Amino acid sequence: MSALAQTTNPLILDASGIVKRFGGFTALDGVDFTVRPGERVGLIGPNGSGKSTFVNCITGALVPEAGRVLFEGADITRLSAHRRARMGLARSFQIPRPFKGMTIRENIEIPLAFAAGETSRRKSAERAGEILHSVGLGPRAADLPASLSQVELRRLELGRALAANPRLLIADEAMAGLSDSEVDEILELLVRLNGEGIAVILIEHIMRAVTGFCERIVVLVAGKKIADGAAAEVMRHPDVERAYLGQ
Repeated sequence: MSALAQTTNPLILDASGIVKRFGGFTALDGVDFTVRPGERVGLIGPNGSGKSTFVNCITGALVPEAGRVLFEGADITRLSAHRRARMGLARSFQIPRPFKGMTIRENIEIPLAFAAGETSRRKSAERAGEILHSVGLGPRAADLPASLSQVELRRLELGRALAANPRLLIADEAMAGLSDSEVDEILELLVRLNGEGIAVILIEHIMRAVTGFCERIVVLVAGKKIADGAAAEVMRHPDVERAYLGQ
């Protein structure tokens, strides 16, 4: 590595000392979290551990009381959610909420227009077609969301996140409620997107998906980070076994 490369920030996401309180309740207590370009990171923890609150602080839905969030070296701690999306920070949601009266293609064109800043209708339509093809929904472009299966809805949700042309994608419970074969479909899609250069934070309760996909796992319990490291190492950590696996 050159001296110049060593002096530059190698992290795409660098969150340090994140604190979030709701009244007298501390939901996040000094959480540090980093992601390198192209990395696959799992974020796990029991219900109520602070995962969703942390993601909301990262993506701009919430503003932390303390700490700092850097994205590609820029301080975005108090930046609005839509400006973060335009910078390349995107997320999918656990419960897909597509625009029911719009076609699947139109559901991609809307976030293209508002999050990615697309202005040309022709360019937007072309890009929407590319995204639908990448998530395996190209043949369904003219259909309505009501006709989609659960796994297809998750593909659409990921497609809507991709409309922001992300450098970092946060996939929040993208496999919840799916069958084993459907989980494999989503994993295959995430692997392909990661292969295209998109870093991924995977928030998931299906442990085979987390350990199979993620290079590194971060564990939150009661708003604190208790482990951060290689998947196999983290899953053997005594605190993780006690707090997350109930052992």
